[in-house]
Amino acid sequence: MKAIQFTEYGGPEVLKQVDLDTPQPKGHEVLIDTHAIGVNYADTARREGQYVVKTPLPFIPGAEVAGVVVAIGENVTTVKPGARVVTLIEAGGYAEYAIADERSLIPLVEQLDFQQAAALPLQGLSAYHILKTMGRLEEGESVLVHAAAGGVGTIAVQLAKLFGAGKIIATASTEKKLELARQMGADVLVNYTKDGWEKEVLEATGGKGVNVALEMAGGDIFNKTLQCLATSGRLVIYGVASGEQPRFYPSTLMARNQSVIGFFLPQIMRKPQLLKESLNDLFTYLAKGQLKITVGEVFPLEEAAKVHKLMQSRQTYGKLILDPKKR
Repeated sequence: MKAIQFTEYGGPEVLKQVDLDTPQPKGHEVLIDTHAIGVNYADTARREGQYVVKTPLPFIPGAEVAGVVVAIGENVTTVKPGARVVTLIEAGGYAEYAIADERSLIPLVEQLDFQQAAALPLQGLSAYHILKTMGRLEEGESVLVHAAAGGVGTIAVQLAKLFGAGKIIATASTEKKLELARQMGADVLVNYTKDGWEKEVLEATGGKGVNVALEMAGGDIFNKTLQCLATSGRLVIYGVASGEQPRFYPSTLMARNQSVIGFFLPQIMRKPQLLKESLNDLFTYLAKGQLKITVGEVFPLEEAAKVHKLMQSRQTYGKLILDPKKR
């Protein structure tokens, strides 16, 4: 099978297409013929050796896979070959075939295509738990969503609205991306590439600041976001896309009872009941048309390096998908 692998940490150029033996499922494992693979910032962090946990070498990135089950292990009882599924895995997604545990599979209803399915789990669960579990968003509170035209951002804007947010402030780097955020339900649009964007956020909240902020850029964006936080506000960090770790003085939080909270999805995945409930909520929203998945562009598997480069240069919007069937 064809797969995308890296044997050293570095830039997008370390991603190489290789020929590997197709893995064989054992025990509770299934083999999935992949039709859509979600691309995430976590994949770039893995590639750079900057992920939250150590990335072993060689490594095949990719955590979101949608496709068809083509073989099952000897202990599998809940699924048969031919089933359309989506799943989250630790690694190995950038390939024509992927191994997954049967207990991690989510059946796909007929009206949901593979690309939509691959675009939802990781970023949908992230947005859901950043807002609800970690951010403890309450009805009527204000929310600041950075990179609001990205995969997590477009879902976070919609979920914030569904969760009853009073005002949703979205930031992005271009007018086109801001327009997408508006279509998703954002109330206030801010271009964060312009000087003084943090003042616009404060003005939009009458000087009070936002109750919940989603931050994944790091560096100066983090520090300015902290300036936008209300009394008792919660700033949730879920990435450092810029690669720049901010200088932060925790004692500055004391005067206004503010919180800075870290979010790492695998910790949620270790709580099966919480994971199941949130996934059910997400797919229910999707089935009812309350949640829209924005697929930005679909690329052939062999263009993984190009996709990483585009994503990190912030030239994309929505969810980016790799399709092994696309030529």
